[in-house]
Amino acid sequence: MRRLCILGSTGSIGTQALEIVRTKKEEFKIIALTANSNVELLIEQAKEFKPSYVVIMDESKKNYLKDKLANLEIEVLTGIEGLEYVSTLKEVDIVLTAVVGMIGLRPTVQAIRSQKRIALANKETMVVAGEIIKKELKEYKAEIIPVDSEHNAIFQALQGNKKDEVARIILTASGGPFRGYKKEDLKDVTPEMAIKHPRWNMGKKISVDSATLMNKALEVIEAHWLFDLDYDKIDVIIHPQSIVHSMVEYIDGSIIAQLGVTDMKLPIKYALEYPKRTDNISDYLDLKAVAKLTFEEADTETFECLKLGYLAGKIGGSMPTVLNAANEEAVKLFLERKISFLEIPKLLQSAIENHKVEHNLTIEKIITIEESTKKYINELIK
Repeated sequence: MRRLCILGSTGSIGTQALEIVRTKKEEFKIIALTANSNVELLIEQAKEFKPSYVVIMDESKKNYLKDKLANLEIEVLTGIEGLEYVSTLKEVDIVLTAVVGMIGLRPTVQAIRSQKRIALANKETMVVAGEIIKKELKEYKAEIIPVDSEHNAIFQALQGNKKDEVARIILTASGGPFRGYKKEDLKDVTPEMAIKHPRWNMGKKISVDSATLMNKALEVIEAHWLFDLDYDKIDVIIHPQSIVHSMVEYIDGSIIAQLGVTDMKLPIKYALEYPKRTDNISDYLDLKAVAKLTFEEADTETFECLKLGYLAGKIGGSMPTVLNAANEEAVKLFLERKISFLEIPKLLQSAIENHKVEHNLTIEKIITIEESTKKYINELIK
């Protein structure tokens, strides 16, 4: 029996994780569930899975949540302190970090210090604090199993092989809803158009990131830290069918790829069950039905965010934090219709150019840089 804490249980990854638990009740027990503000869904989940703890980030909803769960033996917590607390519980084996954004950083660090297995779906944690996380993992002998389909694929393709035998890794990208577009085609893109992903069912923020290729930019930085690889050994290729989730090329010329249907339950399930494999609960891949797999070069002139990701990663230090924070704020402004789609990379470029790089970061310093970067982005659009 594996005992789970799911950070972000009402989001896309969290709800799919609970679908897995629902079909594998003999294998998993839910200890804690958390949500940002979707209190009604959290109540439904709590009544079904009966965790010992629930956390609602929106403190104004605490009393309502307590009232609705009064007949159950569930402790109700709030805020970042609540997230950190449930991430360190002795009765928890695995912490699934499925929250979006920087909010996942502190709970992840606390989970590491409590020697938990982390099923990591929050890429921002590795992007902004990769160096810190690597040191913490080594010191506390904890482990991270990536949930992102691309990093999960790389993780699987590396099994049984040595790091010094790796020539490069190849992250695949669907190309998003605007694959093949040029800049002039993107002038009138609306939030509704940007969040309509052709392959994956995802939340709004990550869907916009996929449309700008910022998602892939963040994944490049995340891969650098997860797999200890230089940026010149991390490539991105467009693969519209999203069947090959990523590949590892070895020094002998062999390429090992991980394939599967476009269903996030596959990598979530792998991360939760690792190192064993159990019966599939998703569709099986039918290559005859797929018929063909195609690959093409990423257009970094039109989709500049990918280029900015490599730039920020290679500069290092605090620059990935600036990139991530600027992007979070720019996407928020785009979804609020306060800026255009094409203004997103322009704001990111400006934030990078404005920032003086800092090294020897602490979590507190990262949070300060994040806040100042978001403030800078808002000042730019006034």
